Parts: sequence; structure tokens; C-alpha cells
Amino acid sequence: MAKYKGIICGHVYDDAKEKIKFEDLSDTWVCPICFVSKSMFIKLAETAKEIKEEVPEGEENTIDFNNAIKISKDNICIKRISEKCINCGVCTNTCMERQGIQDLCGGKACVNCGQCIQKCPTGALVPKSDIEKLESALKSNKICIAYTAPSVRVALGDAFNMEPGSFVQGKLVASLRSIGFKYVFDVTFGADLTIMEEANELVERIQNNGVLPMFTSCCPAWVKYAEMFYPQILEHLSNCKSPIGMQGEMIKKYFIKKMNINPNDVFTVAITPCTAKKYEIARVEIGGTDCVLTTRELIEILKNKNIDIKNLGDSNYDSLLGEGSGAGMIFGNTGGVMEAALREANYILTKDYLPSLEFQEVRGLDNVKEASITINNLVINVAIIHGISAAKKILEDVKNGVSKYHYIEVMNCFGGCIGGGGQPQIDDDKEIMIKEKRIASLYKKDKESKYRYSHDNPDVQRIYKEFLGKPLSQNSKIFLHTNYFDKSEEIK
Repeated sequence: MAKYKGIICGHVYDDAKEKIKFEDLSDTWVCPICFVSKSMFIKLAETAKEIKEEVPEGEENTIDFNNAIKISKDNICIKRISEKCINCGVCTNTCMERQGIQDLCGGKACVNCGQCIQKCPTGALVPKSDIEKLESALKSNKICIAYTAPSVRVALGDAFNMEPGSFVQGKLVASLRSIGFKYVFDVTFGADLTIMEEANELVERIQNNGVLPMFTSCCPAWVKYAEMFYPQILEHLSNCKSPIGMQGEMIKKYFIKKMNINPNDVFTVAITPCTAKKYEIARVEIGGTDCVLTTRELIEILKNKNIDIKNLGDSNYDSLLGEGSGAGMIFGNTGGVMEAALREANYILTKDYLPSLEFQEVRGLDNVKEASITINNLVINVAIIHGISAAKKILEDVKNGVSKYHYIEVMNCFGGCIGGGGQPQIDDDKEIMIKEKRIASLYKKDKESKYRYSHDNPDVQRIYKEFLGKPLSQNSKIFLHTNYFDKSEEIK
């Protein structure tokens, strides 16, 4: 019995499970998911060997299947296993539909987001592994320090037969300690720093007639897209580093000095849902992080060591750069950065707390959401976008100077970081359900958190008092802010 896969939404029609064989379906039949015709479906080969090409040893990334997305040999985030590729074109269509990148330019236009990995039906596309880097550091007795992004803790359980969206923070920390990490920190601390800097930057731009609208800058795939395709709007991007960028800097510039640790003895690892973070930390202007491992790579390590997280007790993050606030936690989903920033902006402007912290207007899985928030008679127009292809009109308006917004959040991946390219793969028919459960899990943790404003985080207060001074100070700008560059020449 044959199987057929839609090249737009990825829906699989399995002759063995349907009453009518695909070939016998009427020409008027349409996909039940995205409503395209039969012509947009391709037959899946029973094994990859049916169309396998001869590949010289060591050249697995250079095969140029005519339908498959092109992966540049120097892509440091994504790898293709050519013997698994069936040339179905799902990866290419995913890139075009969700990222809006029409001309792939021999792989040069890749934003490293890994959404092609998520949709690949055969596992031919995978995050490029950095596991050997960690193993080498452990063998050389380096002091290995891990820090985990919010979204990892609501997806890791998927690989261990746990309910989708299970919040496994304690088991995540315990698993990293079992691997050999000396210290384990929470990137929600870095997210709180990002909010402290970004909310103050937004208020400063509004009050001082700065460049508006201001875009968020924590998604490296979005930043790279802007640098390549919309260099005209780079001054609109917040100049804040991402939470991981800030976290890594504070470990190298603050924590290890406070602990009197030799910098040469330290190896820092970010555990992320995002393949594009591998690209981000390779940027010369982003320091502090030596290695990025995706959720999938962590799962591979744990499976190889026969570690089932269900059998682990809970462990807590280390202090100083420990857990963050609820505001930092919701960075992991679309709308979360916006909501956290609006909470903080309100406090900056009013010195008061909101009666309700839930900004329902910015929540949900619509690709584009907008709202008008009034703070002290100041109206702030905001937009939230996930899936870069959905940003086209808003980006054109900003480029042409006719945007109505003050603040715009952009995340590359559908659902935000919880749907990152380095997360466990999701069946197409369960995508919405699983992502909604991951998001709900993060919101639940936010609601239960002792601190729901970034400025209330005691560790954030300590690091400003002892090291940074205040948001947008000279030290903050040195260590927590960055620059962007016109990269349009790279795709010509």
C-alpha cells in the first residue's frame, strides 16, 4: 500500500488506512488540512534507496536533488543525510510557505531556523551536531556550564513518552547534572535582563522621538532575515542581545569572576529549541557561549547514556544566575516577549503594578496579532508575528515609513520558540494541539511564579547593583547590546 504526502501542509494520505486508494480519488478531491488538489501530493518512496544517488564519501551535504532544499556546505546549523532524502520537496515548500524565502540562492539565503527539519518526512534533515564539542570538553576536565531556554522544558518530555507540554524543569536540570555539567542555569534570567534593557529602550525611543517602530531582536533567524532581505530597517531593531547572548556574557564576565574561576577552564553550553542559535553564537559580536545543543541533541545524549528522565528526581538551578521571573518564562512562545515587555514598560512609566498581568490581545496562534495598549494616556500600538512569511506587509510598511506601530515582535517559528527547528519532531496532524499544550504550560508556570515582573527578580536586582549599574548604562551597553549589519550581498 502506498503513501502520499502533501507538499504544502505535509498531510499524509495512507492507502492502508483509507477506504479509497489515492489514485482512485476524484480529481475534485482536496486535502482535508490545507485544501490543495491531488496534484500537490507526492508519492512517498518505501525506502530512501529507491531514488538514492551515488554520493562520494564525505560529500553527503552537497547532493543537489532537484526538489530538495539546498544546504550550503558551510551551513553550521543544518545537515542533510542524503541517503535518507526522497527528494519530496516538502523542505523547500516549508521554507517558501513559512519563511517566505522564494530564492534559495544555493543555500546562501538560509536563516538557519530548521523548520525544514521539523517537516522532513524521512529524517533526512537534522540539526548539525555539536555533541562532540561537549564530549571533548568533558574529557578535558573543563568546568562545563549549561543554561536552558524556557521551551526546552516543555518539549523534552515528548521523547520519553510523557504527556505533550509536560513541564519537566527539575528533571531537565537533573539530566544535565548527570551528564557532567558542574553548573546549570536558567535562560529565563537572561530573558529578564533582555526585558529590562528592551523595555527601557522602547520607552526611551517613544519619549525621545527615537526610531519607531522598534522590532524585537531575540530571534536570530528573524535578525538574519532582516539583515539579508530588509537592511533598510535595521535601525528599527532593538539593539539588545538575545537572552542567550546576555546569559553567556554574564557567565563569562560576572559569574566566573565572582567564583574566582579561570576563564580558560570554562566551557559554556546553551540548551535551546533553536538551530539558528548555533549561527548566533558564531557571530563575532555575540560572546559568552561556546556551544549550542538543541533539544534533539540533548535527547540523543540522554538516549545514548540510557538516561530516562522519568526516572530522575528533580534538581534545582544554581544560584546567582538561577531561575527567572514568569515574564522571562513566556519568552518561549509567540507573544511572550511582547507581554513581558509591556508589563515592564507599564512599571517604568507608572511605577505601579497592573491589576491584571495577562495581555490576552497578544496571545494565541494567529500569525499576525495586533493591539493598542494605553499606559498613562500614552497609546502604544503593537503587532506580534510568528512565521516570517506573515511579516511581509508590515515590513514593507516600515521600510516605506508608513507603519502605525510602535513595537513589533517577530519570531520565525510557528508558535514561537516552542516550535523551534531543534525541538522533537511533531506529526503534522498534532502540531496545533502539541504547540498549544507547550504554550499553556509556560503560561501556567508564569501564573504560578513568585515574581512576574523582570525587575522583581532578586538575581536581576543583584547583578545591576553589583555589576551593570542600571538598564542602558555604559556597562549594559557594552555587555548586553549589539549591532546588526547589511548582509544583502550574501544572497546575490
